[in-house]
Amino acid sequence: MLRLVLPKGSLEKATLELFTQADLSVSRTSDVDYRGKVDDPRIDEVRILRPQEIANYVAEGRFDVGITGRDWIEETGANILSLGELQYSKATSNPIRIVLAVENDSPVQNPKDLKPNLRVSTEYPVLTRRYFE
Repeated sequence: MLRLVLPKGSLEKATLELFTQADLSVSRTSDVDYRGKVDDPRIDEVRILRPQEIANYVAEGRFDVGITGRDWIEETGANILSLGELQYSKATSNPIRIVLAVENDSPVQNPKDLKPNLRVSTEYPVLTRRYFE
């Protein structure tokens, strides 16, 4: 019996459509319900959670299989086995790109131009720290 965890948010709709196309439609009582059900005896549990949490939950054994972005696998450092890459996203089939952005008229033209101890706003503190080290 498999325990699945699927992404909430921007990849939610595409993921649920993927499961429907595979004849594994996920049903829920509402669009905000975090529990789902698949009418298949091999699937015991379906949860829909934030992608940021999925890699760690799978690594901890809370779920057998999860779908999340490679960005969150890298950010969390979760010790998991990737079974493949799914070619879909909210807006494009291209892989995610993490960019360093500054204002158009900024004197900074490459990362080496940044001053030491500069505060960087990011959703990926581990990846950002690794990049600057």
